[in-house]
Amino acid sequence: MISKNQIKLIRSLELKKNRRRENLFVAEGPKVVGDLLQAGYVPHSIFSTTVQPDAQLITDEELRRISFLQHPQEVLALFHIPEQSSDISHQPSSLALALDSVQDPGNVGTIIRIADWFGIDTIYCSPDTVDIYNPKVVQATMGSIAHVHIIYCDLLELFAHCQCPVYGTLLDGKNIYEQPLSADGIIVMGNEGNGISEAVRQHINHRLLIPNYHTGDHTAESLNVAIATAITCAEFKRRTTL
Repeated sequence: MISKNQIKLIRSLELKKNRRRENLFVAEGPKVVGDLLQAGYVPHSIFSTTVQPDAQLITDEELRRISFLQHPQEVLALFHIPEQSSDISHQPSSLALALDSVQDPGNVGTIIRIADWFGIDTIYCSPDTVDIYNPKVVQATMGSIAHVHIIYCDLLELFAHCQCPVYGTLLDGKNIYEQPLSADGIIVMGNEGNGISEAVRQHINHRLLIPNYHTGDHTAESLNVAIATAITCAEFKRRTTL
């Protein structure tokens, strides 16, 4: 049986300030929890509706009370937040992503999953990008949070010392399918509503455009940032991977 204090603690971790105070975050589902355990994340407590080693057995109703999901998935775990690096002294030797004030948890989680799929192991995040340990972010990564190195830092400081190419998708950019692309560098993805900030744009030395192929008068104004990330990463890898 789960205690009231345990329920209170778990539910409090929806907020960033509480996650930082407790140094804990929530992960749900066998896939996400399993990947985190395999990657060496240290569990604080594990709750499961089935008998598992090192897990506290709870009922389906208790799982529904503590879960952040509409459809809870058998297991919920609290993990200790690992020490997060802000070191930007070592420039990426391969392709990396940078998120400039990306706010939607689902988008950030999906971008982490996309990076994992395309073998991109580092993502730089501006301080105002949503916290990667938000329960919705963790869930959207589907376990990829365990495989990608996330660094929160001042992007302007990063780019000021960056010797590698800096790419960004912009409406005044050049067709990505016609431009030379490198196997190293940083790809910047911007805020859902405002795109890449003006200050960060000044550091982009390769401005790219994902072309719109719609031929009619009415078309979508823009792409979702996670979809744009997937298209961009796919083109980079298609061109630069033997």
